Amino acid sequence: MNLLKICSIVFIFLIFSCNSNNKQIAKERNPVDSTGFPTKKEQVEAFMQKLEAQKLYNPETDKAQHVWKSAIIPHDDYAYVQELFPKTLSGVKAKTVFLIGVAHKARLLNLQDEIVFGSFDYWNAPYGKVKVSPVRNQIMQDLDKNLYTVNDSMQSIEHSIEPFLPMLQYFGNEFEIVPVLVPYMSYDKMQEIAKPFAEAVFKIAQKNKWKWGDDFVILISTDAVHYGDEEWGGKNFARFGTDSAGYEKAVAYEHEIIDSCLTGGLSPEKAKKFTEYTVQADNYKEYKWTWCGRYSVPFGLLVDYELEKLYNTKLKDEFIGYSTSIAKPVLNLEDIGMGTTAVANLHHWVGYCAIGYY
Repeated sequence: MNLLKICSIVFIFLIFSCNSNNKQIAKERNPVDSTGFPTKKEQVEAFMQKLEAQKLYNPETDKAQHVWKSAIIPHDDYAYVQELFPKTLSGVKAKTVFLIGVAHKARLLNLQDEIVFGSFDYWNAPYGKVKVSPVRNQIMQDLDKNLYTVNDSMQSIEHSIEPFLPMLQYFGNEFEIVPVLVPYMSYDKMQEIAKPFAEAVFKIAQKNKWKWGDDFVILISTDAVHYGDEEWGGKNFARFGTDSAGYEKAVAYEHEIIDSCLTGGLSPEKAKKFTEYTVQADNYKEYKWTWCGRYSVPFGLLVDYELEKLYNTKLKDEFIGYSTSIAKPVLNLEDIGMGTTAVANLHHWVGYCAIGYY
């Protein structure tokens, strides 16, 4: 073999090696919001210290008393949501965490009628990388390809499941995640996807001898009503007015939705009723009452309902709390490099609902 042939073989080998190495480079998803959410462990710990100092959270008495199988959690700024984060997420003990999130900017990417996965291997978070579970790919293999899409752009710009990772890390769990975003979707389409999704989760759980709650959990992300007549992109979401009486009526209406749709047992009828409260009957892409989780909530609860049937069980629920961005003073986080991403007043406020299911 002459020198030229040897050099050619070596060159081809080197190219092949480089390509193989490139294929093995892990894809990492970086945080979107470094103002509303902590990106450093020191910020997480300072946040918790502030909650305790202001008697908003007591680790002895306010930790969740149950191990959640599922939960509804808000995703707004830490300065506004405050103690609802630890009160809810302290009840998560599972290693595999299914994160059912909102797709706020689905319109920009023409996403609808399919749940959205990503292809990231890790999500960067305050205490280090969070691994995306291989369960994600197993579920995609089991689902009809018309029921989902893979879109890293959507997963990269969406913030609605990002704020849970710092708290889950704070409570010391070794966990992996399965991020799933729910864009525009009719109720019928939610039902069509939720059943095979739950069946795929159940199949994996049975194979691995996982227990619901102990080994996997379904976390559903949503902020409640987005209310007011200012700084909502020129839209008026103030159905009851913007004085204190209007605020009280809006909060009462929020509790009506929660009590009639989200607590007291799960059912398809309740999930559908929630969509009837939140989206227009003649156009499911348009708000009726402005919960950004108008798709993530019913989809997540339908998955829970299907899992109930598969496990032959009934979930109990615990109402953890309801608050708003103007219900109490904003938590000052500026000294730790955090803050707020929107104003909070009678003309512009957001509601927060937290419920655990066990």
